[in-house]
Amino acid sequence: MRQGDERIARLRRLAWLLDSSIPIPGTRLSIGLEALIGLVPFVGDLVGMVLSGIILVEALRRGAGKRVLARMALNIAVEGIAGLVPVAGDVFDAAWKANQRNVRLLGEWLDRPAPVERASGFLVLGLFLALVAVALAGIVLTVLALRLLFSLFL
Repeated sequence: MRQGDERIARLRRLAWLLDSSIPIPGTRLSIGLEALIGLVPFVGDLVGMVLSGIILVEALRRGAGKRVLARMALNIAVEGIAGLVPVAGDVFDAAWKANQRNVRLLGEWLDRPAPVERASGFLVLGLFLALVAVALAGIVLTVLALRLLFSLFL
């Protein structure tokens, strides 16, 4: 097995660990560590987004194009934003499985690499910072909404 194949295998294992490593007894469903980490309000979702970023960074190292990287970032953003909603967001996070989607996208691109304009590290950094900004905005809005609700009822 070539070193590149080993890296992809490690990414697949990471995605499985984060998205599907824990079977739900009595069902064919599974969740991953990211769903459990996401139960910690706000911080868990940020940690999950950072862990998901590992796959995004490897796609950049492999020379994936802007389009693939943007789709991967969108998957992370959808999961991260939805994860900010208590309980329902965690259920969505467990079902969406952004990491496995992203490893599949990277694998499909590697199987049939088309000539693309290589994305710069600044693009990935910008995408990552945008994801963090969206997550932080979600946290701020959630805190403000909770304060408003508490002030109305107390």
